Amino acid sequence: MAAAAAGLGVAVLAACSATPSSEPAQPGSDAAAPAAHDTRLAVSTPGGVTVLSSGANNGGDFATIGSLKTDEFTRLNAFGDGKHLLLSTSQGFEVLDADSAELTGLVFPATTPGHVVRHDGSTMLFDDGTGHTTVLATDALLKDDSHAPASRTYEADAPHHGVSIELSDGTLLTTVGTDEGRTGALALEGHDDHWHEHATSDECPGIHGEGTARDEVAVFGCEDGALLFKNGSFTKLTAPDAFGRMGNAFAADDSPFVVGDYKNDPDAEGYLLSAVTLIDTAAETLTVAELPENVRYTFRDVVRGPEGNAYILSADGAIHVLDPKTGKIIDSFDVIAPWEGPANWQDAHPAIVADGDIAYVTEPATKSIHAVDLATGKTIASTTLDGVPNELAVAVG
Repeated sequence: MAAAAAGLGVAVLAACSATPSSEPAQPGSDAAAPAAHDTRLAVSTPGGVTVLSSGANNGGDFATIGSLKTDEFTRLNAFGDGKHLLLSTSQGFEVLDADSAELTGLVFPATTPGHVVRHDGSTMLFDDGTGHTTVLATDALLKDDSHAPASRTYEADAPHHGVSIELSDGTLLTTVGTDEGRTGALALEGHDDHWHEHATSDECPGIHGEGTARDEVAVFGCEDGALLFKNGSFTKLTAPDAFGRMGNAFAADDSPFVVGDYKNDPDAEGYLLSAVTLIDTAAETLTVAELPENVRYTFRDVVRGPEGNAYILSADGAIHVLDPKTGKIIDSFDVIAPWEGPANWQDAHPAIVADGDIAYVTEPATKSIHAVDLATGKTIASTTLDGVPNELAVAVG
């Protein structure tokens, strides 16, 4: 069933392209020179991206490195090397140097750039428009970020909104589906046009999202539960509801517990959710925890942090700390003003990303970004942008 990989190359687009999707802008001459160890983060605004340096880990504030023009709505992803970010645009995955706030000219072509996954020294790019997976060394761009690095490739039997992850032993896990629906996942061994199917599962309708827990157990969300890949085989975990969709897995490499979002009403309006999926990958169990009435969140509002806990940025303006083993809220702290859920998933609404113990939170209503110490609950730095923040990504290493 494994398909031969397409020999798609990685193109370098010239900076003088006649129809660039992203146009670099000069960093401000009066911008503070960021310390080399400060965290870099990028924030999308309508038609642009702003790159910031945050000294929150060192008691410092934000500094603007620069900005650039891009598509009206641009998705952002960390490449995983602490320096580079990927902009999902009409050209594909465009490489952004977060130290200079400039595009490098390197583009990984994609007709519909989708999920970017980082795991165990590899970065995986999935093109929804072709079903093409590109696997790269996460440190490859540190050596040269203007030319195409070596890569491994795989092309699915049919294009679909999918995701792939390479495990430490070289096994490639990838979703199966078409543009009409997704059904499950494959475990493949090999390279490029010599892939061999090792294991398969068709028990994950609507498969979406991934996470990797302790002992490299991979978890995928399904419309009726979750799918595990553990010890070389797939195991289906069934949701307690006939429709019990988990679309995103929030995992930590050193924890056996995975937290997922959860929706049990396919006809429910809006994007605010009121329950979470709790997966114990060691015991291979799935349960659902209902949240307190004041805790409501979207797919952008959950991260893992100190003590392996989950941190939920809620519509009441607080971050609520959830024990992933019990599903109980064990602490809360106010961060931003209360907010309403978006009408469309692309609409700007508060988001949270984490870099160790520091979380970065967007507040579209005030055009602000806040740095929060998850260990203490204190907001330690804030800055205001010229535009409304939407997507947010940290150049984690």
